[in-house]
Amino acid sequence: MEYFEKGNRYLFGRQGTSIDTKMAVYYYKKAMSYHHVESKGVLGFCYEFGLGVDRDFVVAESYYLSASKSYDGLSMARLAFLRKYGRPFVKIDRVEAEEWTERVKMNKKSMDWIIEGATVDKHACCQYVLGVCYHDGVGLLKDEIKAFCWYKASADQGNPRGQGILGYCFGEGFGTKKDESEAMRWYRLAAAQGETVAIYNVGYCYEDGIGVEKNLTEAVKWYTVSAEQGNAFAQNSLGYCFEDGIGVAQDFKLATLWYKKSAKQGYPWAECNLGYCYQNGIGVDKDDQLGAYWYKKAALQGHARAQHNLGFCCQNGIGVTKDEQEAVKWYRRSAERENIFAYHSLGYCYQNGIGVEVNEQEAVFWYYLSAEENHAPAQLSLGYCYRNGIGVPKNEQEAVKWFRQSAEQGNALAQNSLGFCYEEGLGVKNDCARAVYWYHKSARQNNPWAQCNLGFCYANGIGVEQDNARACHWYKQAASQNHARALDKLAIHMQNGLGIEKDLEMAFQLFLRAAQQDHVVAQYHLANCYEKGLGISIDLRQATVWFEKAAMAGCRSSHERLRRLLVRACLVSPGSLPTMSDDDLMCSGFICGHSAPAA
Repeated sequence: MEYFEKGNRYLFGRQGTSIDTKMAVYYYKKAMSYHHVESKGVLGFCYEFGLGVDRDFVVAESYYLSASKSYDGLSMARLAFLRKYGRPFVKIDRVEAEEWTERVKMNKKSMDWIIEGATVDKHACCQYVLGVCYHDGVGLLKDEIKAFCWYKASADQGNPRGQGILGYCFGEGFGTKKDESEAMRWYRLAAAQGETVAIYNVGYCYEDGIGVEKNLTEAVKWYTVSAEQGNAFAQNSLGYCFEDGIGVAQDFKLATLWYKKSAKQGYPWAECNLGYCYQNGIGVDKDDQLGAYWYKKAALQGHARAQHNLGFCCQNGIGVTKDEQEAVKWYRRSAERENIFAYHSLGYCYQNGIGVEVNEQEAVFWYYLSAEENHAPAQLSLGYCYRNGIGVPKNEQEAVKWFRQSAEQGNALAQNSLGFCYEEGLGVKNDCARAVYWYHKSARQNNPWAQCNLGFCYANGIGVEQDNARACHWYKQAASQNHARALDKLAIHMQNGLGIEKDLEMAFQLFLRAAQQDHVVAQYHLANCYEKGLGISIDLRQATVWFEKAAMAGCRSSHERLRRLLVRACLVSPGSLPTMSDDDLMCSGFICGHSAPAA
């Protein structure tokens, strides 16, 4: 097409023609009026890079989409880029990006226009785009070295996008030796020309101290400039700064505002973060359905953390219909992207038969993958497996190793388990003082088991000087969380006035709360209260009921007390008997003088 070739001559200055980008656009539009598809794609290129027209990513996208219907290679290659990385007001869609990458392969000459512009005409924009094609393997085989070379050729000509991506190469060691100072230099050069991605990256460098002294306030300043120009990456980072109070006063509402702006542009990290905000009521009203909705948006784009979170929603019916097999599917997808949370969740599913058949060896396999990546909950789970011989031979020393690794990362459950190992001498030399040390660590994180264990240590002088008042303090902490064992222990102290004011009525109430949780020892103590009238009126019927519950759970003392109580009921005078029918006694399983019926 003659008009198309004239456009190329004016764009690149071919055949002695002076470069005139406006004239180039004029001839491309003339060619397009004759339905010349390639001209439509090149027009998109002109709008994307501001060649002869004002830069407009949205208009560029529309030309690319139109030309790609006829399998124009340039258009499909640029759509692959835009869908993967986005640009202000052009929506990201990683799945669609992969589809366009595959479609480019259908046009064997897809890269010809770009290659010629980069190599023959040495056009900076074409050089940048050719670098991208080598970078992502779009229409060409991936090649970091070639990508870097073309980026540098573009950057050396002052192209802002070439400069920005060259900064990335130096910052990440992509195709060249890593040099953070050089990365920052190129980012600044691009940012000075208004390149929003480079502006964002300058902020990122200030946040993490990459090639520059760490300065969170400065980071927020750069993020804001980029975010206000519509950059989705910067909008998400600014939201994160407001959520956690990084370089700016914490403000959950502003956090979700920026997450929403980014998520609406399809940025998967923002979609995941927004889902988390809805699920936990951070800056917005709690809404589990919207939480799952945004997780799924990000998960479908291959975002590993969102895939895991969506799996958790499916497993527990949070905002979606409970579906354990669907949960495992998402956990697997996340695990395929090496998400250590997903490794642990898959292990849990295999251990407990959630969405899959129970397979303890498979559970240990997944726990190990996660634990090796220093994921504290997985280290705890692996420790339990070794301590109890689940999927592996029982090995208390190995259990202690994993408990310790998890505990040293601050995992409260692991700290409690490690304390128990020291107290009991499981896999480690008995050291009660060390046990108390780890119980304290865990208890301060409000772990009720550790609080109860610490209370027991103070009550009995285990690893610390005996102190009933301190014991009651920790029992109270755990009891406030309705911890059954702590309720029972606190009630005993209250019943006897040990370290706390004696109060039989309150002790009875605590025994009752613990017993209703099927805590066997509390059931025994509750029955004792009913039999002896401690904090409650004597009620031998209720005493019988609770002694029986405890006895059925294996409490020998309750079995004996129940036997005595029933013998007593048979021997006392009729006027002294509690109101109990033969049916009542039959229900207890004990009738004086009779055997239980054979099954």
